[in-house]
Amino acid sequence: MINKLAVLFPGIGYHCDKPLLYYSRKLVREMDYEIREIHYGSLPSGVKGDGTKMRQAFIQALEDVTEQLSNVPWSSYNDIVFISKSLGTAVAAAYAKQNAIPARQIYYTPVEASFEAIGTMGIVFHGTGDSWADTKVICQKCKDRGIKLYLTEGANHSMETGDTIKDLENIRNIMTQTKKYLLEM
Repeated sequence: MINKLAVLFPGIGYHCDKPLLYYSRKLVREMDYEIREIHYGSLPSGVKGDGTKMRQAFIQALEDVTEQLSNVPWSSYNDIVFISKSLGTAVAAAYAKQNAIPARQIYYTPVEASFEAIGTMGIVFHGTGDSWADTKVICQKCKDRGIKLYLTEGANHSMETGDTIKDLENIRNIMTQTKKYLLEM
C-alpha cells in the first residue's frame, strides 16, 4: 500500500480556502492523500518590495512550519508532495531541503527570492501579470533548474485576470496540470 501525504503551504494572505489551494486540496483528497495544512502565526505586513520584511516573514513562517511538522513520521510515506503558494514556495523548498524530505513540489506563483531555496524537482505556475515576480526572471530560474513552468497569460499573483470565466478556465487548466504531476508517482 502506498502511503501518501500532501502538505499545503499558503502565502501571506492567500490561505488554503482560496482557489489554488482549495482545489489542490480537493484533488489530493480525491487521490487518497493524507492532508496537512500549514497555518502561519503573525507575519510582517507590507512585505511586497521590502526584502527585509520578506526575509523576516520567511524566517517566521519556516519556524511555524518546523513546529507544525515536527511530529510527522516522514519515512512512513511513499509519496510526499508539498503544494505551496507565494511565500509558501520558499518555505516548502527550504523545509524539504533542511530536513532531507524527498517531497515532490508544486509551486504556485513563487516570488523571485523563492529560488534561493527551490531545487530541481517540481513544477511552477506563474502569471505573466504577476507584480510580485518578473516573468523573465521566473522563466530563467526554471530553465536553469530544469523545472517545468506553466505560464498563464495576463494572470496576477493570485492567478486571476479580472475576467471570471477566463479565471475559471485558467484554474481548470492549472488543476489539470497539477493532477498530471500528482499522477507521475
